[in-house]
Amino acid sequence: MELNSSRIIITDQVEEELEKVKQSLYPARVVPFYKDDFLIDDARNAIREAYIAEAKVKTIILAGKSFNEASQNSLLKVLEEPPRNIDFVIIAESKSSLLPTVRSRLPLIVTAKKKEPLILELSLKKLELSSLFSFVKEHERTPKHEAKELIQALYEKAMQENIMLNTAQLESFENAYKLIGLNARLNSVLSMLLMKFIRR
Repeated sequence: MELNSSRIIITDQVEEELEKVKQSLYPARVVPFYKDDFLIDDARNAIREAYIAEAKVKTIILAGKSFNEASQNSLLKVLEEPPRNIDFVIIAESKSSLLPTVRSRLPLIVTAKKKEPLILELSLKKLELSSLFSFVKEHERTPKHEAKELIQALYEKAMQENIMLNTAQLESFENAYKLIGLNARLNSVLSMLLMKFIRR
């Protein structure tokens, strides 16, 4: 693949990868947009930049630890039909942080090292209010981009403990993913989810 062609890079070192891409494209023009949380305004700024005419190839880098859904949807058209001499490089921490529609637009390169799965000490089968509150307190400062992994680890914990999830529990996992995407507070999301496992 040519160095200056559009692509998605999945990496656990977003800032370092951004610098690497910039260096690899030197002396070509590169315009980076980097945010921990890549939001709709960041996407709009990048789209405006894409429509500034260029005589030579310009690469626009969109980098973030998380990308909200609205920002990704607004980028779909420009990714599919980029203006002349415009390349896009998207740098993200995980494939799951990008919508399938975005992933389908560009070739994907994974440089991230495989993460060790999260090991949780919590038992969902024997969950009590005291352990629920301790767990929520322990994870209240977990950054947003790791929050979905935590929810996934809780789901896997339920599978390991052979818990037959009822409809309410399944829905609470689905809602937890959605709420994290909407920037809801993690301690509220975890409390809502884990309350479904408290033995009545």
